[in-house]
Amino acid sequence: MCGIVAYIGYREAYPIIIKGLQRLEYRGYDSAGVALLNGELAVYKKAGKVSELMKYVEGKNLSGKIGMGHTRWATHGEPNDRNAHPHYSESENFAIIHNGIIENYDSIKKALLLKGHTFQSDTDTEVLIHLIEEIYDTENVELEHAVRIALLEVVGAYAIVIISKKHNNQLIAARKGSPIVLGIGEGEYFIASDATPIVEYTKNVVYVDDNEMVIVTDGELTIKTIQNELKTPFIHELELKMEAIEKGGYDHFMMKEIFEQPHSIWDSMRGRFDAKTGRLRLGGVAQYEQKFMNAKRIIIAACGTSWHAGLVAEYLIEDLARIPVEVEYASEFRYRNPVIHEDDVVIAISQSGETADTLAAIELAKQKGATIFGVCNVVGSSIPRATHAGAYTHAGPEIGVASTKAFTAQVTVLTLMALQLAYKKGTITESKLREYLYELESIPKKIEKVLLLNDSIKELAAKYKDARNFLYLGRGYGFPVALEGALKLKEISYIHAEGYPAAEMKHGPIALIDEHMPVVVIATKNSSYEKVVSNIQEVKARKGNIIAIVTEGDDVVKQFADYVIEIPETDDILVPLVAVVPLQLLSYHIAVMRGCNVDQPRNLAKSVTVE
Repeated sequence: MCGIVAYIGYREAYPIIIKGLQRLEYRGYDSAGVALLNGELAVYKKAGKVSELMKYVEGKNLSGKIGMGHTRWATHGEPNDRNAHPHYSESENFAIIHNGIIENYDSIKKALLLKGHTFQSDTDTEVLIHLIEEIYDTENVELEHAVRIALLEVVGAYAIVIISKKHNNQLIAARKGSPIVLGIGEGEYFIASDATPIVEYTKNVVYVDDNEMVIVTDGELTIKTIQNELKTPFIHELELKMEAIEKGGYDHFMMKEIFEQPHSIWDSMRGRFDAKTGRLRLGGVAQYEQKFMNAKRIIIAACGTSWHAGLVAEYLIEDLARIPVEVEYASEFRYRNPVIHEDDVVIAISQSGETADTLAAIELAKQKGATIFGVCNVVGSSIPRATHAGAYTHAGPEIGVASTKAFTAQVTVLTLMALQLAYKKGTITESKLREYLYELESIPKKIEKVLLLNDSIKELAAKYKDARNFLYLGRGYGFPVALEGALKLKEISYIHAEGYPAAEMKHGPIALIDEHMPVVVIATKNSSYEKVVSNIQEVKARKGNIIAIVTEGDDVVKQFADYVIEIPETDDILVPLVAVVPLQLLSYHIAVMRGCNVDQPRNLAKSVTVE
């Protein structure tokens, strides 16, 4: 993994490819490269950023109407020039770019070594293109057939693009478990990992399915399965706009996306309810209403920030709808032989809709007969196509690797789900439903008010930017917020941070507290407020530095905290939507002050499409 761009058409390929790679930088990567077909097959690649590649190719022949580019996030082999993509075949007549992992590459490589192949890299990808060439040469078949035969031999996940100087009018792509979008223009075609490199040139796209191949020859498009069955492409029209993938005057995408949250939250709930009438309808929930009503439990599978949104959903659904909920790390769920019944409902949460572990968890649950509901942001991605029903969050493109607006959009949709289920089950009244919906309607305005605190939070960040550790504490709905706040800080500033239930502090973490330990506490007014105040006093007694997120007008916590950030009062179930925003801002400013790459933190990828 991580980013793929390819072009075949009437234009010069290099400018399109390099701009596309820049658009994909948000996905996270450690090297970049391009391959161009201009009679000869030229491959240029370099460790580091796309800008390093651009410097490297200055003065080189960059002509060609067919080409492909890749940003690599290392899986097999360390990040360096020789492991960067694209990779040549043995004869250098073929080149490949690849997202994913070929699990049986080692046995294939050993067989190819016995046949005299030599390898220039440590990657599984190079093994695949050598295998394709071996089949092409020994079986005397067309390139597309050689690709198909090779893909039937490999085990693992892939999104690949292949070009060859023996077929200088052809481009081949295929996918299994890693996303590919095909853009269709007038006499030209684009391949990319997502739509961001494509939207500038065409609105017409095909979301390629697993086990499908795209073959473009002499301007003619064919889509087949790996088993050689012809497929009729279904063309979607992109709703993505260019301004959505540009910074819009902000220094970083992350800051832009934090400030977009009033709008993105509104988009996530727009058209789904009417507070005046009490009408609330998520189509996917309504479609499988009886499954939800009869479910003995709901299982939520997710990773990272989406897991934290799932934890909020557990509190919401159990609190409001009285249905038992288990929240699982998808990466663990898929491997531990979980007990799943046919009357279980599994909710899969993923911003990208391509998270490999979550997709695998879905397939496992489907095999056991569970009903699968997806909560995703990216239209046409793999998870919505793998689930029985679902709800899009409509947060818009999220370019920053550290998720911000996607989290609050997920929580918004999950809140609406919980309210719809609760009302249908009769565990909340119509008047209570309207009360919640009116309050939910006010959340965007309340977040706008929190965003006005940006300058003061920046001043606070300056005081703690050199801290080596942070502790985040919360109770009830504040606990998932504490976890998410800690994750944001460690992701982008590289400061060690941990989130804990406030009551668990005495069971270990209290040993860490001294005058050098900043402790961030979610201390909004709720049923456990007095308990949280007691926890704050315990921290203060041990000389801890306390940063408290409090409800506007709170005078009690101010007596003990070193700094308070006041947020507008809201219902307890909606606190995560408001309380997480100042923690996002705090993390952002600390990271900027530490000179960190906020939008592309080291070692992280936006969409984790491999195990």
